[in-house]
Amino acid sequence: MRRFVADKAKTLINRSRTTCSSSSSPPPTTSLLQRLTSSSSSSSSSSSSSQSPAVLRFLSTSMASDYSSTPVTLNNVNPKVLKCEYAVRGEIVNLAQKLQQDLKENPGSHPFDEILYCNIGNPQSLAQQPITFFREVLALCDHPLILDKSETQGLFSADSIERAFQILDQIPGRATGAYSHSQGIKGLRDMIASGIEARDGFPADPNDIFLTDGASPAVHMMMQLLIGSENDGILCPIPQYPLYSASISLHGGTLVPYYLDEETGWGLEVSELENQLKTAKSKGINVRALAVINPGNPTGQVLAEANQREIVEFCKKEGLVLLADEVYQENVYVPEKQFHSFKKVARSMGFGEKDVSLVSFQSVSKGFYGECGKRGGYMEVTGFSPEIREQIYKVASVNLCSNISGQILASLIMSPPKVGDESYESFAAEKEGILSSLAKRAKTLEDAFNSLEGVTCNKAEGAMYLFPRIHLPDKAIKAAEEAKAAPDAFYAQRLLNATGIVVVPGSGFGQRPGTWHFRCTILPQEEKIPAIVSRLTEFHKQFMDEFRG
Repeated sequence: MRRFVADKAKTLINRSRTTCSSSSSPPPTTSLLQRLTSSSSSSSSSSSSSQSPAVLRFLSTSMASDYSSTPVTLNNVNPKVLKCEYAVRGEIVNLAQKLQQDLKENPGSHPFDEILYCNIGNPQSLAQQPITFFREVLALCDHPLILDKSETQGLFSADSIERAFQILDQIPGRATGAYSHSQGIKGLRDMIASGIEARDGFPADPNDIFLTDGASPAVHMMMQLLIGSENDGILCPIPQYPLYSASISLHGGTLVPYYLDEETGWGLEVSELENQLKTAKSKGINVRALAVINPGNPTGQVLAEANQREIVEFCKKEGLVLLADEVYQENVYVPEKQFHSFKKVARSMGFGEKDVSLVSFQSVSKGFYGECGKRGGYMEVTGFSPEIREQIYKVASVNLCSNISGQILASLIMSPPKVGDESYESFAAEKEGILSSLAKRAKTLEDAFNSLEGVTCNKAEGAMYLFPRIHLPDKAIKAAEEAKAAPDAFYAQRLLNATGIVVVPGSGFGQRPGTWHFRCTILPQEEKIPAIVSRLTEFHKQFMDEFRG
């Protein structure tokens, strides 16, 4: 193997010299290959299992051309996969991870000492602590033997012990490592249904609930159900969370955009829905559903109840499935707004089970809990015939079941400690502490963005994001074109390289033609927000000075 590496490197060096013989200096790759050759030769007496990292990296790259003979290439891979994009973990984030590694290996190599990730709603990665009650119950459920130990009474709250017993009684053999029913453990679905009833004031049926590995698989399941060909369309907000565009692409459908009105705080106008539906129909697209994200991602708006009523009426009139993404329902930061589930709104309008087809998505990843890595969530499916429900269950069965820890957490977020429970005061304090801090961070960033030249930012009403608009100078737009980048991606990359701040270009979420934005989370620790503001302010001034002329 070591001889192969050396021979391969020498061949590539000679080929490179031949190609570049007219150049006054050797190409950069030559010195790299020479170093690798030297490395492999000097290690000839060591075992083959101890190759240097540089050699191993070379092996993976130098042999890349050999993959042209493998059966899967870009020419024959599923074109739906090629079409799929997910900007939240795209090029900017890949660059950020490389810079982070560079800072680790070469401290002081950049004009910043850490990467500040403002690109994704991942609270615990940014030092948000998990809710104590939730983790106590999880620990007890996953290791039930400690429930019978005397020390447990002193280590865990009485209500977390009681809740663990209640949950384990619903699981055959107390086995959290076993498969469950494909819809999820029945007792946990009972708890969630009770939580929905308490939230909305209307009945909920545990048989309507499908527990999933976060909200994303639930969205994919509904796209599988609704999309049969590219002639099937889904109305999606623009800007939108790229899960929707990605899942529509993967399942071969057509995204039918409707634009949120930035001038009215990212309002959702039914007239816009009607116009886009009419346009789609004129193109032969059969629009199947309307996706609504409330509170909004990436825009952070919270819908007014009157607006929600209009949306329900629209879906009823047009025979559309209403896909209600409500994963940020706990994240509302302004006193003049309140979260209302679409199911509550529909029932309060007098619409029953057979009047409106509605799928409501919830996740344990967001809210004040931020349990992203536990991958828990559910969808509540109402207004579908028994025959269609069987098909949804069949799709769920293909994946056997969602993970049990996520199922337990989904039940806990919908059935948290109540007044009088031992954990209630600490639970309420943790919840209030997180949400009030998020509100402060949102306001600080909102004000900072609005203080920048050529930047406007709507009020952060809810969710975890701000979506400021940047009015870029013509010179900057031209420079982006020359760099073959979208102008907002050009800005975001320059911001990252100068400050270490990671944001997602608005072009990854969709935006009105001719406008440019970026999405910034409000999740970095409160004590780091001033540093983000100062770095961003300094960078933006220098950027505008450079490109203003």
